[in-house]
Amino acid sequence: MDNDFNKYNEVAEMLKILAHPVRLCIVKGLLENGGCNVSHMQECLGAPQSTISQHLQKLRSAGIVTGSRNGLEIKYTVSDERVKVLLPILFSKI
Repeated sequence: MDNDFNKYNEVAEMLKILAHPVRLCIVKGLLENGGCNVSHMQECLGAPQSTISQHLQKLRSAGIVTGSRNGLEIKYTVSDERVKVLLPILFSKI
């Protein structure tokens, strides 16, 4: 058995962050669209900008998404390669 529980803790934390319907929806949308800004997410989700920003902050702090600024706009993309592989599997019809 692997004694390095730090790896397990890291993966468990990532899964906890993803284990929210709005965050799953955000990440899935980012993967499908190649990234987007908060305004686009707001239109798709029908949620207030403040709510989406709070969820994005959690995703950013976990290293799951990153934002790149272009003027006033920030485009968010999925940066964690594990999530890029995991989400299509979770949403596939096996």
